[in-house]
Amino acid sequence: MKGICILGATGSIGVSTLDVVARHPHLYRVVALTANTNTDLLFSQCLEHHPDYAVVVDEKRVQAFREKIKASIVSDIKVLSGAKALEQVASLPAVDSVMAAIVGAAGLLPSLAAAKAGKTVLLANKEALVMSGDIFMQAVTAAGAQLLPIDSEHNAIFQCMPAAYQAGQHSPLVRRILLTASGGPFRQTPLEQLPDVTPAQAVAHPNWDMGKKISVDSATMMNKGLEMIEACLLFNMQPEQIQIVIHPQSVIHSMVDYVDGTVLAQMGNPDMRIPIAHALAAPERFDSGAEPLDIFKVGRMDFEAPDFQRFPCLRLAYEAIHAGGIMPTVLNAANEIAVEAFLQGQIRFTDIAKVIERSMAAFTVRPADTLEIVLDADQQARVAANQVLSQLDR
Repeated sequence: MKGICILGATGSIGVSTLDVVARHPHLYRVVALTANTNTDLLFSQCLEHHPDYAVVVDEKRVQAFREKIKASIVSDIKVLSGAKALEQVASLPAVDSVMAAIVGAAGLLPSLAAAKAGKTVLLANKEALVMSGDIFMQAVTAAGAQLLPIDSEHNAIFQCMPAAYQAGQHSPLVRRILLTASGGPFRQTPLEQLPDVTPAQAVAHPNWDMGKKISVDSATMMNKGLEMIEACLLFNMQPEQIQIVIHPQSVIHSMVDYVDGTVLAQMGNPDMRIPIAHALAAPERFDSGAEPLDIFKVGRMDFEAPDFQRFPCLRLAYEAIHAGGIMPTVLNAANEIAVEAFLQGQIRFTDIAKVIERSMAAFTVRPADTLEIVLDADQQARVAANQVLSQLDR
C-alpha cells in the first residue's frame, strides 16, 4: 500500500481524490489530510479515512478541532496547525504520494517540500509551478521525484505524450500542444454586458464543478493563461508551441500534435476523478467512478480561437511568460488579489484584467532564480495590486 498526503483535502480536488482512494483501499492509505478553514468537512473526512495526521492551517480554529478529535473515535490522529505543518506532512517518510491541491500561492512551499523530499507529486496547484518555474522543476530532478499533472488539460497532454515520457523532458517528436478551454460562462456574452456580470454568474461554470477562485479564472480565461505557462514548464516547450483552443463541450481535454501530422487527443466526461485516477494508478489504470463517455449524447464538438479582446487576461499571461523572470509570479499574485476583490464585490468583472495589467506595469523584469526572489516578488505584487485597487475608478 502507498501512503498519500492530500494538501487541500476539503477542496473539490481533495474531495474527488478521497472518493477515488476509497474505491481502492488495498492500494492507498491516507496518511495526512489538510484544510485551511473548513474544519467541519475535515472532521468528517478524518472519521471516514482515519489519517495519521490532520493539519488545520487557520490557527484560530485548530484548538476547537483538536478537542473535537480527542473526543471522537479517531482520537489518535495527530493534529497540527499553521502553514509550516503543510511542509512537514508533505515530507513524512510514510508518504509516497502528495496530492498538491491547495489553490493559489499558498500551495507553493508544501508542493516544493514534497518535490525536495522525492515524493510522487500529483500537481493540481498550477500557481506553484507558474510562480517558481525552473526552481520547482530543478527540485523534482535533483531529488528524483516524480511529477504527474492533475489539471485535466495537462493530464490529457501527459497521456498523449510518447511512451515513458517524464514531465520536464523535451520531446523532438512533438510539434505543438493544443490546450483546450471551455470558454467559461461568458464565451458568447455581449462585450458591453461583461462589466455588469456578478460573482454568482462568474462562478457558475457550464461544465466543471470547481472552487470560486478557479471558476472566476475560467471565466476570465486567466486559468488557461496560467495553464499555458505551466504547460511550457511541464513539457519543456515554447509559448508559440502552445495553441489554446476553445472547445465548449469539454470532451476533448487537450491534444498533442506530432511532427508526422498525427494528432492524439484524450477524451472523457468533465470529471476530475479521471485525471486523478490516472495519476494514482500510473502506469496502470483503475476505476475512477466517472461515468463512461456517451459519444452519441455529445453529438458534436466545436472549436474556436480565443478572442483577446474578450479575454485580456489571456493576453497578459502570454506577455508574462515572454517577459520571463519574476513576471509570471507578479501576474499570478495580482490575479489572486483582483479575483478576491471581485468576489467581495469591490470591483467589476472587467476590472480584474485592469488590476493585473497595471500591477505588472509597476515591475521591471529580473531573474527569478532563487526562492527568496520569487516569494519577495509575490509579496510586492500583492502590495502593488492592492494599491491599484485603491486607485481604481469605480
